[in-house]
Amino acid sequence: MTQEKPKYNLKTILTFIIPSLIGLLLFMTPISYDGAITIPIAVVSKFVQNQFADILPLVVTCIVVFMAIVSVLTKLINPKLVRKNPFLHSLLNVSPFWLLVRVLGAVFIVLTYLEIGSEVIYSADTGALVLNDLLPVLLSVFIFAGMLLPLLLNFGLLEFFGTMLTKLMRPIFNLPGRSAIDCMASWLGDGSVGILMTNKQYETRLYTEREAAVIGTTFSAVSITFSLVVISQVKLEHLFVPFYLTVCLAGFAAAIIVPKLPPLSWKKDLYIDNTPRHPDDEMIPQGHGVMSWGFEQAINKASRAGGVKQVLTEGVKNVVDMVFGIIPVVMAIGTIALVLAENTPIFNYLGMPFIPLLELLQIPEADVASTTIVVGFADMFLPSILASSIESDLTRFVIAALSVTQLIYMSEVGALLIGSKIPVNFFELFVIFILRTLVTLPVIALCGHLLI
Repeated sequence: MTQEKPKYNLKTILTFIIPSLIGLLLFMTPISYDGAITIPIAVVSKFVQNQFADILPLVVTCIVVFMAIVSVLTKLINPKLVRKNPFLHSLLNVSPFWLLVRVLGAVFIVLTYLEIGSEVIYSADTGALVLNDLLPVLLSVFIFAGMLLPLLLNFGLLEFFGTMLTKLMRPIFNLPGRSAIDCMASWLGDGSVGILMTNKQYETRLYTEREAAVIGTTFSAVSITFSLVVISQVKLEHLFVPFYLTVCLAGFAAAIIVPKLPPLSWKKDLYIDNTPRHPDDEMIPQGHGVMSWGFEQAINKASRAGGVKQVLTEGVKNVVDMVFGIIPVVMAIGTIALVLAENTPIFNYLGMPFIPLLELLQIPEADVASTTIVVGFADMFLPSILASSIESDLTRFVIAALSVTQLIYMSEVGALLIGSKIPVNFFELFVIFILRTLVTLPVIALCGHLLI
């Protein structure tokens, strides 16, 4: 069979080039802002946070409470409007477990906003941390990233670069080339952006179950900006460049090893509708080079992009899905994780088995360091806060780098993954967190000994 050649008319080519360039500019162009490297979408998000700082906690409180009430009413009444609309049905008619999570999120956020009930829930280190520091950031990121994600996803950019990068990503990581774009968006901007991109591509059958789970837990890297915050917290700013190179090296090792181990290795190469992935999908036909085939794939995608109304509609759906679907989950799970971290010794006990490993790696103050290792599962910033009082520069360096490379923390990334369609559950995330710790800790310790 001869393949029908696409029509390379000027309109279709411009439909590919112009939105894709705007998407690249907004999501992947590094710029310097307030002395830090970031991306334009993060700058716009930060501007909104600063301008509306006083009302954003109230806005997210209303959102979480509204979702809990509407979800409960949907379960009780199941109105025709929800039944007839697939989007509203998937958003509001959730399982009993997720209904409970939404109700818990509403209870926690009301107690925190009004500062009533137990201080364990609403203190500055638990519920207030999630409500005042995290949710406003997520809300502003979700609004702009959700509206503008179609620029990256709908006009051929991922098809173009994905085709060219497949020869790199598939042999090394057994992932499609387009996954490199997710990683870059996380690395330059924010890990949540990478997760949103991955989730969207999984929902639209561009990633299989295994690919989405691996990318979401491995390539949603921590941004350069947040890494600078972490290393500043442990008073080692002068080591930022070697610190970040260490993080990249350890992260690369984890990306190679962890997906080959359970639970990620048990994930199936099936799309969301249970159809299998076809290896032929990534083959370059005869008569094409990598560049020409990538361009043809991009043009085909651009020709099906639809008009402005369709793109705006999809952007609005993205925003509603993320804001109303994920923020209540982050409030509930993030608060629970921080309450456990701050008020129980559970993470101290979980860290005890790491003492012999730390001593083997010749890390000073191993007993104190061990208490910071597993607490990172609750929140990435907690290990650095706890480590700031440790005297040894080497130990503080190792703890800071480890907290960044562990990647899975329930106050944001973990809750985002659980709230998304990406097929990972709480237990799997904890196992992946431990595996990443075991893989990256020796690499970081070796680099630390060489540098300090």
